[in-house]
Amino acid sequence: MKVVLSIKPEFAFKIFEGTKKFEFRKSIFKNSDVKSIIVYASSPVQKVIGEFEIGKIFNDDIDTLWSLTKEYSGITEDFFYEYFSEKEKGFAIQVKKKKMYKKPKCLKKITPKFCLPSIKK
Repeated sequence: MKVVLSIKPEFAFKIFEGTKKFEFRKSIFKNSDVKSIIVYASSPVQKVIGEFEIGKIFNDDIDTLWSLTKEYSGITEDFFYEYFSEKEKGFAIQVKKKKMYKKPKCLKKITPKFCLPSIKK
């Protein structure tokens, strides 16, 4: 099973460049059958740019999570701690077997009935 994750373009492209081997999340999908992620690069790109298989999913306290992932986090330590500032635990999805599409795809062509949820901060 695959799920779509909306990722800021600066981080989405780092995944496919190989400099970001973990995608961080405050919460995560509940279905254990999810084996791959379809990467939707959010605004201003607003296209599906590729997909990757999930390696391991880490669910740890913030300090342990940073310690385990910092080498290939693709983000700064300050950004990491700011992102998780109100959380005691977080998730890191390990990127395996990534595939960037030659031509970015419209989300509606991949999942015609799919709408990205609005995220309020």
